[in-house]
Amino acid sequence: MLKTIAGFDRIGEENAFAVLARATQLASEGRDIINLGIGQPDFQTPGHIVEAAVKALRDGHHGYTPATGILPLREAVSADLHKRIGVDTNPDNIVIVPGGKVTMFMAILMFGEPGAEILYPDPGFPIYRSMIEFTGATPIPVPIREENDFAFSAEETLSLLTDKTRLLILNSPANPTGGVTPRAEIEKLVKGLEAFPDLAIMSDEIYAQMTYDGMEHVSLLGFEEIRDRLILLDGWSKTYAMTGWRMGYSLWPDQLIDKARKLAVNAWSCVNAPAQFAGLAALTGPQDEARAMVAEFDKRRKVVVDGLNALPNISCRTPLGAFYAFPNIKATGWKAKKLASALLEDAGVAVIGGPDFGILGEGYIRLSYANSTENIQRALKRMEDFLTQNSKA
Repeated sequence: MLKTIAGFDRIGEENAFAVLARATQLASEGRDIINLGIGQPDFQTPGHIVEAAVKALRDGHHGYTPATGILPLREAVSADLHKRIGVDTNPDNIVIVPGGKVTMFMAILMFGEPGAEILYPDPGFPIYRSMIEFTGATPIPVPIREENDFAFSAEETLSLLTDKTRLLILNSPANPTGGVTPRAEIEKLVKGLEAFPDLAIMSDEIYAQMTYDGMEHVSLLGFEEIRDRLILLDGWSKTYAMTGWRMGYSLWPDQLIDKARKLAVNAWSCVNAPAQFAGLAALTGPQDEARAMVAEFDKRRKVVVDGLNALPNISCRTPLGAFYAFPNIKATGWKAKKLASALLEDAGVAVIGGPDFGILGEGYIRLSYANSTENIQRALKRMEDFLTQNSKA
């Protein structure tokens, strides 16, 4: 029998893809499935971005690029960060990566080892914990609580830091909850981090441009006092409906950028060239379609929240960011994963059980409103019928 290292026995996965596979299978068998599970915009990539990739191919951009990405794209990222956050960044500290997960992989790989502790949000993106466990480090969940509108608490986060903590992972706007942490709480956290000068911070800001009701996205990059140990994760997947392009970027402090570059050389050489030219067009071209997409998500958000709160024994806080709702289903009497499975198999509605996002996710399910208003309304009606007929309360 082949023997792999112990880390592979600890590695997890992202169950949203398993749900997607099952939903796709059911649809192929003729079932009418409404997918509110996968976190993927239902919009097409804007045409000018697609054309930029096609032009790059026709212009002969078929070869390798620098491992960190083409300079014009890194300069465009730097310019975009300055426009949105007001911070000057060095394009040489930016790495273009094949999707946002890669930045998580690199950061956790750099700091995770047996004896180390890494803090991550719970409920949160499942790959955080999976990768922490893969490295042998101890995962320390930072509770993300409904009563706090799913924002992280600076006080609670700081209370979990020890001399073994190597990396702190933060995410706002957040997956799966849609929570957005307000400026005052982030300022309190940054102040408290002064007592931990050797702690690295990774800020997952992939949903930075998706906030609602006037809620401000506060980037950790805006705090100069932690910039020398901050890893910023962002990309194109959500903002520009480019999930399948596998395009992300990360910004690294001076003391880590060469390590990140070497990981890129060893792991993927470079991101494919035409996609990089598409990313350049996304940042430098018109932003009207991206803004229109967020405006449409806002409309759907209201439909989802009102509809969920009208369902028997379900309550839902209003998400202030991303495109997810995280309703509380405890009063239904169902366990979250069993309810999610039953809704798919019996009602034809794909959602994700809260425990797939962490140990504190029990009692919740995640719905993505990156689907049409018509489909959302149909899904809510199916959920209502199912819960009325299958109450365990």
